Amino acid sequence: MLILSLAAAAVWGTVLLTTDLIRGGPVTNSASTLLASGSLIWIGNNLVFGLLYWEFDTGGALARYHGTGGYPDFAFPQQLNPELAPPDWRARFVDYLYVGFTNGTAFSPTDVMPLTPWAKLTMALQSVISLVVIGLVVARAVNVFT
Repeated sequence: MLILSLAAAAVWGTVLLTTDLIRGGPVTNSASTLLASGSLIWIGNNLVFGLLYWEFDTGGALARYHGTGGYPDFAFPQQLNPELAPPDWRARFVDYLYVGFTNGTAFSPTDVMPLTPWAKLTMALQSVISLVVIGLVVARAVNVFT
């Protein structure tokens, strides 16, 4: 519930910033304030989505630790090429944080592939949110600078 609450707060922050960018607001009149706000929202979104991926992949961290989680929701390179990883390798939080940041930066999966519908839809949502935040913030900041 906590992670879902954080996800809702991240989406809400994105909606508020987007609304201010479209309608105009005090945050959007200063390029430095706008870039700082946009950066915080973008970083927060990536952290929250990393937490979501970590919490829900293969039944969660505890299920992965005990090996009772079933099929994975994400295919990591170490799983696809086990000769490149230690024999007991399993995804840790930093791996999911990396997934969140690369998805938020590239607007698509990079080296970790989503396998299940929820993983694909969640990554698509994160990409759309990131694209909107980066696109609108940068466009408005350039406009404020000129």
